[in-house]
Amino acid sequence: MGIIRLNNIRTFSFHGCMPEEAKIGSEYRVDVTAAGSFRDAAATDQLVYAVDYVQLNQIVKEEMDKRSNLLETVVQRIIDRILLEIKLVDKVTVAVSKINPPIGGDVEYVTVEMQGVR
Repeated sequence: MGIIRLNNIRTFSFHGCMPEEAKIGSEYRVDVTAAGSFRDAAATDQLVYAVDYVQLNQIVKEEMDKRSNLLETVVQRIIDRILLEIKLVDKVTVAVSKINPPIGGDVEYVTVEMQGVR
């Protein structure tokens, strides 16, 4: 079993329940940890047997571009696509953080993290 991590994928997106969030947007951070067998990739040195982190990043960017009210919805969409499109991933953890959330306090970020298993 191996693990690949994409840390601090940065996006500017328009998620949130408040109308202002849909208009002005916010900065986000996404972290992805994908687990699976890396044995064939290590033995063959061929990308076809590896979890392609370019594809992981592309899925994150595409799903972050689709507006949602809740971060939970965005996280689940990312998990579902990774498990559907990347057959080498057996387990994935995705965390989406909203930087400087508009919650009436001095909060650096709020994070929603969920896991998916094949």
